[in-house]
Amino acid sequence: MRKDVFNLPNCLTMARILAAPVIVFLLYLEMWYQFRWGSYLAFGVYFVASVTDFFDGLIARQQNLITSLGKFLDPLADKLLIGSLLIMLVKLGDGWGVPAWVVIIIIGRELAVTGMRAIAAERGEVVAADRLGKAKTLIQSLAVGFLIFHYPFFGLDPRPVGRVLLYVALVLTVVSGGNYLYRFYKKWMSVAE
Repeated sequence: MRKDVFNLPNCLTMARILAAPVIVFLLYLEMWYQFRWGSYLAFGVYFVASVTDFFDGLIARQQNLITSLGKFLDPLADKLLIGSLLIMLVKLGDGWGVPAWVVIIIIGRELAVTGMRAIAAERGEVVAADRLGKAKTLIQSLAVGFLIFHYPFFGLDPRPVGRVLLYVALVLTVVSGGNYLYRFYKKWMSVAE
């Protein structure tokens, strides 16, 4: 593992973290000032941030730039980006199609997994995302993208697709959270007994 934490993949991850408040601000512009371009711009920034999520890991693996910081920040960036936007979509109201109870379950799972990761980090280990967690993040990202870009596109309303993806993401969220809990208990709690 390389020691240089300010490498390109980590910088892309940090940019994704910084994108979250920008997207929330753009959605607020639409909500409070009826600035229709707010959701278009928010979607554009979100799309770029989502693409960087793919490339930061790819570059890190190909260029041998994997760091403990990157392993920690990458899932954190996903949580901040997705979580803040889901909260924002609840705030924007029913027309956006995000029920508060779904967001509570998703964010509750993210907090629980983050807590487990913090305990593992205290013990000198970094718990990277597994395939199920990555699939969950991908489906959550697609759902949020469809929900942000909520105006009809070529006569098609993207919100129903976003809602279906959101419920698929909810199932993956619960299942992957259970998987993390099982792995955590098996590894750490059995050691404590």
